[in-house]
Amino acid sequence: MLKSINYLFLLPCLLVLNCNQKTVQKTKKKNPNILVIIADDAGWNDVGYNDSEINTPNIDWLANNGIQLSRFYANPTCSPSRVSLLTGMPASRIGIVAPISGKSKKTLPDSITTLPQVLKKHNYENALFGKWHLGLDISNGPNAFGFDYSYGFLHGQIDQYTHRYKNGDASWYRNDKMIEEDGHTTDLLTKEAIEWLTKKRDTTKNFYVQLAHSAPHFPLQEEDKWKTPYLETIKDSSRRDFAAAMSHMDHSIGKVLKTLKKLNLEDNTLVIFMSDNGAMENWFPTYQYNGAHGPNPVLGSNKPLRDWKSSNYEGAIRVPAIVYWKNHLDSEKNSNYMSVSDVMPTILSLINAEIPKDVEGVNSWSSILNPQQETTHDIYVRGHKQESLIHKPWKIIRTRHKDNSPATYQLYNIDLDPEEKDNKIDEETSILAKMKILLQGQFIKDDKTVNVELK
Repeated sequence: MLKSINYLFLLPCLLVLNCNQKTVQKTKKKNPNILVIIADDAGWNDVGYNDSEINTPNIDWLANNGIQLSRFYANPTCSPSRVSLLTGMPASRIGIVAPISGKSKKTLPDSITTLPQVLKKHNYENALFGKWHLGLDISNGPNAFGFDYSYGFLHGQIDQYTHRYKNGDASWYRNDKMIEEDGHTTDLLTKEAIEWLTKKRDTTKNFYVQLAHSAPHFPLQEEDKWKTPYLETIKDSSRRDFAAAMSHMDHSIGKVLKTLKKLNLEDNTLVIFMSDNGAMENWFPTYQYNGAHGPNPVLGSNKPLRDWKSSNYEGAIRVPAIVYWKNHLDSEKNSNYMSVSDVMPTILSLINAEIPKDVEGVNSWSSILNPQQETTHDIYVRGHKQESLIHKPWKIIRTRHKDNSPATYQLYNIDLDPEEKDNKIDEETSILAKMKILLQGQFIKDDKTVNVELK
């Protein structure tokens, strides 16, 4: 009798547990949509939330409602940063250490698995709008590397209205066809992205969208309505043109964010904003665009960080970056060291996807969620002028010289000296020796594609 009573007592509990298990299975975590927004040559001091004189209310809104990644590292120039984003590895591993330009046939190798290729296996539809810069022929454009839809320009810089490269080559395309269109690049990219989100995408799938703006990269060709707000606050006309390009891009970002909200996609879309490298100091063209544009004696600002695009100082590689996901992330400033190579494994970890063997970046999601959980991995960056390695809190910079004289080194504690004013090379000889060994290890990994000797 007692056994029977116990059984009758437990039966409802067992039924409840069984129902709860089914409920858990039915409410399995949804994979997020992903929107990666890339500014072109926006420096540390070119966004409002970093105390710039430039108005960027929509980027600032992301920063104030999301997580500011205050120690996020890209590459010194654009093509390498895009390699690292899409492959999760230092771009030097495949020999891309500078912008792909001219008639170059260089592109991503077929042997490397890209982020969109992995996402595609997990029911994602992938679209790229804007700058590609990883292959200058349409046959090795985004659709060859996992994107289902692509639109924009293949080269690194274009006239904002003719959409042609600096030497006159055609660059504007949609999917597998070169096209001609009227309109400013920023407006066209925004229109196409919104149209794809609202009308063209497969709504049964998650999406990965890479919105890669040409702004604020030169040539600067902005309407007066974008310049007028700065007539009193920015006296230099060149810097004013640059600010106008930033404001135009920011306004367009706002339109895309409003579209997500309108389509009820905001709650399940992870938004990442970043610049591909730090700002360029100036631009004095000669042959480019047959002399139609420039000169620009003042462009972006990396203050208070040191130096400009193409170097390996902080001003070139430490860039504005934000992660926003409504109701999933609290707003705060996160000072953990992360790199553009970490984006791929971090995204893939969120959807429980297998991370390809070539990926060297680190899943940093736990450190994004909890700033107290510090990242510890090294960050290696190879440019076409310098190499650097960060082994927190130390950063070593190796500079090559055109006269083939031995390379020179600098050593900074960037926790204490983020402006890189105090070179510790003579004081911290044991640390320098260790950092050289770590750097040598990276060169060995590069060796298949980049010939370098440590001197």
